[in-house]
Amino acid sequence: MTKEISMSTKYDPKQVEPGRYQAWLDQKLFKPSGDLKAKPYSIVIPPPNVTGKLHLGHAWDTTLQDMIIRQKRMQGFDTLWLPGMDHAGIATQAKVEARLAEQGVSRYDLGREKFIDTVWKWKDEYADIIHKQWAKLGLSLDYDRERFTLDEGLSKAVRKVFVKLYQKGLIYRGEYIINWDPKARTALSDIEVIHKDVKGAFYHVKYPFADDTTFNGKNYIEIATTRPETMMGDVAVAVHPSDKRYKDIVGKTLVLPLQGRHIPIIADEYVDPEFGTGMVKITPAHDPNDFGVGNRHDLKRINTMNEDASMNANAGKYEGMNRFEARKAIVKDLEEQDYMLRIEPIVHSVGHSERTGVQVEARLSTQWFVKMEPLAKAALANQKSNDPVEFVPERFENTFEQWMNNIHDWVISRQLWWGHQIPAWYHKETGEIYVGEEAPEDSENWEQDHDVLDTWFSSALWPFSTMGWPDENAADFKRYFPTDTLVTGYDIIFFWVSRMIFQSVEFTERRPFEHVLIHGLIRDEQGRKMSKSLGNGIDPMDVIDKYGADALRWFLSNGSAPGQDVRFSYTKMDAAWNFINKIWNASRFVIMNLDDDTRAELPEKAVWKLSDKWIISRLNHTITEVTRLFDGFEFGEAGRALYNFIWNDFCDWYIEMAKEDLNGDDQAAKKNTQNILCFVLDQTVRLLHPIMPFVTEKIWLSMPHEGSSLVTASYPVADAKYADPQAEREMENLIELIKAVRNSRAEVNAPLSSAVDILIKTKDEQTKLVFEANKEYIERFCHPKKLEISAAIEAPALAMTSVITGAEVYLPLADLVDLNEEIKRLQKDVKKLTAEVKRGESKLSNQRFVANAPTQVVEQEREKLNGYKEKLTATNKRIKALEKEL
Repeated sequence: MTKEISMSTKYDPKQVEPGRYQAWLDQKLFKPSGDLKAKPYSIVIPPPNVTGKLHLGHAWDTTLQDMIIRQKRMQGFDTLWLPGMDHAGIATQAKVEARLAEQGVSRYDLGREKFIDTVWKWKDEYADIIHKQWAKLGLSLDYDRERFTLDEGLSKAVRKVFVKLYQKGLIYRGEYIINWDPKARTALSDIEVIHKDVKGAFYHVKYPFADDTTFNGKNYIEIATTRPETMMGDVAVAVHPSDKRYKDIVGKTLVLPLQGRHIPIIADEYVDPEFGTGMVKITPAHDPNDFGVGNRHDLKRINTMNEDASMNANAGKYEGMNRFEARKAIVKDLEEQDYMLRIEPIVHSVGHSERTGVQVEARLSTQWFVKMEPLAKAALANQKSNDPVEFVPERFENTFEQWMNNIHDWVISRQLWWGHQIPAWYHKETGEIYVGEEAPEDSENWEQDHDVLDTWFSSALWPFSTMGWPDENAADFKRYFPTDTLVTGYDIIFFWVSRMIFQSVEFTERRPFEHVLIHGLIRDEQGRKMSKSLGNGIDPMDVIDKYGADALRWFLSNGSAPGQDVRFSYTKMDAAWNFINKIWNASRFVIMNLDDDTRAELPEKAVWKLSDKWIISRLNHTITEVTRLFDGFEFGEAGRALYNFIWNDFCDWYIEMAKEDLNGDDQAAKKNTQNILCFVLDQTVRLLHPIMPFVTEKIWLSMPHEGSSLVTASYPVADAKYADPQAEREMENLIELIKAVRNSRAEVNAPLSSAVDILIKTKDEQTKLVFEANKEYIERFCHPKKLEISAAIEAPALAMTSVITGAEVYLPLADLVDLNEEIKRLQKDVKKLTAEVKRGESKLSNQRFVANAPTQVVEQEREKLNGYKEKLTATNKRIKALEKEL
């Protein structure tokens, strides 16, 4: 057993944290134990994008994972926490292109090969930053198993999945309306589109009849559109088949304003007769709903825009203009040529690219798609099997199911250069398509598809591709898949969680993880989402520089319940640092008072005092609660249990009581107290270690210990033989007495330095025995001039009175007591006690509570109610006695 070095008088993370992480790595403490008899427990990190530094959300996410894996490691599981990063196709390419643009260079200037080399350099630069941030946070990752979504192993898995889905008919190539990012010049999936409210207008336009037809006395119909720039692609006007207003004009022909092309009036059930005029223009190449109408009526698709959203030759005179210039020009021409009826300003929701921020276009394009219906059905069916993914909180399973029940086919091709190039080749002469894991043998006659796959296509395989799949005999795949827990934010249930589930069910016939713990978002003090535009973002590394990693981790672990958002504030960080400083000072006091032969072992129970029985019972209870709460991912509640035990029970009471023996002449009592202090501190830092690994390691290494690190030390286990409800009740009674005396002193300004008479009238023999056996503590904490404990005490006329469990406490301070004020004070107590009695009676009269709550909990409520009733009776009695003295 050794101690490391002495501890400073104040907690300073800059003295505690540096070098500690590297020492853990050098000892290879984060690797799986290799013990095949141990139960495996695995987590794969949600791979951060190599687009920049990690933010507070990443810090929260990874802190929770680290807490879970550290606890499981200490509990003897064979743990694997697998790290990795995501290539983040469109996001990373956009960042690199922006950097090149600052140098006046585009990707086209470099060419595909050199551009990809440039992106790899970016990846290496930011991967290094992320590694340093992981280290600063103290994440216990097995770096020997680190993966990247573009590494060869994962690329092999991606090709295997693409080919298998293609062979099953679940991947197909087709021309559809897709979301198009005209800045990145790539397709987007629905969930990569963010809708924002923007100012716009309804443009009400005349569409004249091609012949002498009139409608409501006019030779035109009225069409309202928000996007006049797409008018050159109109191929029809549609009404609902059952709309009697228009039954006589269905089949008639209209003239397209500004172009003169003739278009028909058709009937289709897509049209909502209640919306607007009940007539809509149909532009199949620029609207997904119109695309469906066009297919049903065999209408032509006229694409009027280029990839960059400039107008093409189909737009006629507007060719070459960007879409917004074209809108202005078309509106001007409609007004000048008397086609514009009116312009109605509106605010409407418009899709924008999540990555580049530009307004998304619905564009006709040939893309690769995944047919989602059969995959979604299989994933939903798996949730009803004996191998479901358990969502925490449960309500997020509904979110998952709703999305899977309403899912569209997934557009997976992206017009980018950075990513997994689609494993499809086109014959240069015949145009034949070949899909395979490798290029065709006569590859010189084939050209590979230039597009890459959506980032989420490879991320969806993350839980099993990182474990060596598609080699189903890979050691890690056999040992650690399915993984145990995924921790992620609720904002990517659609993006990532759902896709991992359906791909895992499809290719491994297993769930990808047993639990998915969903947390919220980190917001600023005002509850706003952190963003660059608001300038309210917080760099977690700056927070660590000021407060230390452990303080940040404590705040993040205690921030909220599962699924809820958390608000960051420096006030909370101050409180976190202050708590660690409290732990540090208590630990330093204990360590300074240990002898060389002190051990973290309990002495024989026969020599335990009441305070010893109480602290061991409280520790045992805390171990039980923290373990239970960790298992249920209730980290905030676990933190509260730890805080209350450490601050209130251990620091404020037991350590203070232990000073009696530490400073006394009884060497045997001193030795017993030293061992108990050492044991309780040892167990406490073990409980705390998953949350705050740096400071607990420092404390533990400064104590007598076995082993090289707390990382692999055993986690505390509760033992029923240490549970002592009677000792807890008796100690709580003693603490209640001490607090009552202190409060009475404070009421009349009688400082603890001045001795006062203390009379304790006990109601039962057991209470009397407890108080008498612990006189030393009453004397130390209450400073009595005279201390009397008896059932026969008569209440003095002029005395401060406190009614506690099993006794009444009198401080006869005749010179200081104002009877009227004392009565008012007691009346306040009556009010509080009455409220508690009412609350208790209401709870116990609730049959659901009595029937469903554990018997122990119900009994505790009954005991509390009886206690409050006794105190209420005694307090009212004392008030009446004082009133007689007036």
